[in-house]
Amino acid sequence: MSELPRPVLVLSRALDQARAALTTLDAADLDLPTHCGDWSVRDLVGHLVASPGNFLLMGRGEEVDWDAVPDVAEGQWAAYFKADADRLVEHWSLRPQEEAGMADMQSAEIGVHTWDLLHATGHSMPLDPEVAERGLAFLQQGLTDENRSGAFGPAVEVGEDATPYDRLVAFAGRDPRA
Repeated sequence: MSELPRPVLVLSRALDQARAALTTLDAADLDLPTHCGDWSVRDLVGHLVASPGNFLLMGRGEEVDWDAVPDVAEGQWAAYFKADADRLVEHWSLRPQEEAGMADMQSAEIGVHTWDLLHATGHSMPLDPEVAERGLAFLQQGLTDENRSGAFGPAVEVGEDATPYDRLVAFAGRDPRA
């Protein structure tokens, strides 16, 4: 594999940190609420674990059922996620350079949901600021007040001293102080 374009390299790091976040979970976490509407941690895990495979299908021009949740045994989420994440990065590594910017959309999705998972469970780990910065820049290009319904709430104001992740999740409609 040749050197990855920057957006794909950052997506790879976003996927790595999401996988690491999945390893922090235990059974007591699964019924906790999240910032994702009425989703529990269990619901969020199902969505997050399915995301790399769904992004791969989307990248191939195939139909994606975003509501489908893979049947993965509890405790096997990180391994399942990693297999699809590796295939997704490989897919991007074979695409023309000019398409690589779309990986930033996937970094935004994975970054927000990694934060959601950690925030809901109270677990912590270092999060890559470049994942948040690139994800936020992508969202700011096309996410408007008019097209937020469903997946995103209204943007939340944060201070000038907010971390990159606080700015990303606030723009995605989460209150990082809550």
